[in-house]
Amino acid sequence: MMDDQRYHLTLSTGGRPVMHGWWADLATAERKLSGWIGEHGSVTGARITLVDEQEQRVLESWPDEADRLPD
Repeated sequence: MMDDQRYHLTLSTGGRPVMHGWWADLATAERKLSGWIGEHGSVTGARITLVDEQEQRVLESWPDEADRLPD
């Protein structure tokens, strides 16, 4: 895997990915996460996830499970 694709951001709606982005720098990926929340957070069913592909772990997910309303 290339280092410039370490941090992977995904916007999903209805359980399907609709937008992706990859960055080498965590700070950049986190800024993009905030931007995506601002731009796309009002979309019904939106879920935004930031994954460290090198470590294979979720770094951040929006909305937080605690913030989600029950179905």
